[in-house]
Amino acid sequence: MSTDGAAVAAIAAPATAATTPASSDDIGARLAAPPAIIDLVDAGDFKGAEAAIARALEDASLGVDQRTALEFQRERMRRILMDFRLDEAGAKARLRRDIPDLTDAEFARWDAAGLIEARVIDGQRRWFSRGPSNLFRLSEEARKRRATPLVVYDSPLKAPHPQHARVREAALASGERAVAPQRVRVTQSLTVKPDAVPPGETVRAWLPFPRAIAGQQEHIALQSTVPADHQLAPESALQRTVYMEAPAVAGEPTAFSVTYELTVSAQYNRIDPERVVPAEITPELAPFVAERAPHVVFNDAMRLESARIVGDETNPYRIAQKLFAAVDRIPWAGAREYSTITNIGQHALEQGHADCGQQTLLLITLLRMNGIPARWQSGWIFSDGEYNDMHDWGWMYLAPYGWVPMDVTFGRLPGAAPELQDFYLGGLDAWRIAFNDDWSREFVPAKHHPRSETVDLQRGEAEWDGGNLYFDQWTYDFEWQLLPPVMDDGT
Repeated sequence: MSTDGAAVAAIAAPATAATTPASSDDIGARLAAPPAIIDLVDAGDFKGAEAAIARALEDASLGVDQRTALEFQRERMRRILMDFRLDEAGAKARLRRDIPDLTDAEFARWDAAGLIEARVIDGQRRWFSRGPSNLFRLSEEARKRRATPLVVYDSPLKAPHPQHARVREAALASGERAVAPQRVRVTQSLTVKPDAVPPGETVRAWLPFPRAIAGQQEHIALQSTVPADHQLAPESALQRTVYMEAPAVAGEPTAFSVTYELTVSAQYNRIDPERVVPAEITPELAPFVAERAPHVVFNDAMRLESARIVGDETNPYRIAQKLFAAVDRIPWAGAREYSTITNIGQHALEQGHADCGQQTLLLITLLRMNGIPARWQSGWIFSDGEYNDMHDWGWMYLAPYGWVPMDVTFGRLPGAAPELQDFYLGGLDAWRIAFNDDWSREFVPAKHHPRSETVDLQRGEAEWDGGNLYFDQWTYDFEWQLLPPVMDDGT
């Protein structure tokens, strides 16, 4: 797509309150530029988008939020180019690490099938940096062509595991939903690279911190921070953080960390479909059956997909089962940075593969469209071995059971005992810590510059007066240690 001067003038009008509501506390909605500019970026017409942005910024009447939204589209293009940094030679070279005798015909066939994620930007085809590795997740043919077998980095709990049976048995024996608690000590760190910030300037950092959730994670005790001075966000913050500041020193990294302990419990609900009835949508539940642009939108494509999956089913739990199974069938693959995606739920529907957050937002959208309240949760998962990773999941509301968890990325457990195959539709393991009870919510204290991650909060965020510090300017780590068994008082 190209643009002439008249087209640029037409699309460069300031965003309206409907597209970027200044009063919204959804940071993604606040960063929404005029739709025509977003469309240009999504179409890969970066030159046209830049011309439209420059024209729009000439308007002296623009408010601060409108300018920020326009400037963020420039930043989004920069981030997209970082994600799609491979040319054809580079993509083939990546694949030949694992398929030394890869042929051009094989590459062309897999690329034409959309199995090596790519897009055209300003007339040049570029491949996603994780596209070559994702291919082996998506194509059995490619897996068979590897010189060495594919080894995937997945939680051991994504397959049948003794923990599932122990949790179910404990819940049924006790009559409680929250069972099998364990005490964990966590240290999470963020380290800004040397000279990413001029010497003497103040680096500001926000690290994730869990909020107490009855029956899920409790008895949270902050142990220490580096630096020692910090500001802990209130329990009411749905994306809770520990905020710290430190001066940049020439040639040295700037390190931040937080150590805390908490008690995490597993969840299990034995749901009888015959007892489930449509929920009464109270004012408290109403937000969880509503659209929330940009990532939860009830458009025609979503309506068609919902109708195809649900058919004439009317029981809310059986509807949820159908939707859960459909989204679970979408293959997992490494994802682009969320801040570069206009509508994550729609992206998961169209792309043919998705990661945990994309699957979860798609499922939330489909559930809400069917009158089933659904909400987001995310944080970090680990195991009794060496595995740990960021992860997103959710909760849905089923009357008369109330809120029950769902993890569509862990999905159904084929090969497990029949009573355990649907463990993650109504249950959760105790090997996860939730940092976020919603997506795209403001920090306390608020960040000055647009975030690196505009949806989730798992790695942390950092900035200085000169701007945001993106993921290539710092590193992060998550360390955990299981503590002695939890006593009856939760300590």
